[in-house]
Amino acid sequence: MSITIAVYGAEKICSSCINAPSSKETFDWIKAAVPRKFPNFDDFEYVYVDIFKQTNNSKEQNWIDQIQKDNLFYPIIVIDDQFVCEGDPRIKVVYQQIEQRINAHA
Repeated sequence: MSITIAVYGAEKICSSCINAPSSKETFDWIKAAVPRKFPNFDDFEYVYVDIFKQTNNSKEQNWIDQIQKDNLFYPIIVIDDQFVCEGDPRIKVVYQQIEQRINAHA
């Protein structure tokens, strides 16, 4: 079982996310934090999606459309195609979602 963690965002910081890390910084932070929290699970896939670049992936485009229509504040974190959080993410929420997926397949 693999868990895919996707961060959707842009180089420009979200206008409502003052003093928050950039989307790319959030992505790097997630990539560093998750393996430390789950050292016995090594089947993570990390994806960064720039919301201003073209994609042929319909699932990615759906999330991009929601951000661009101002329904969501970027960066958003999506795990296995399920929305987890937006804006300034809380690592605890991300960890809870990952634990649920790991426990469901244990």
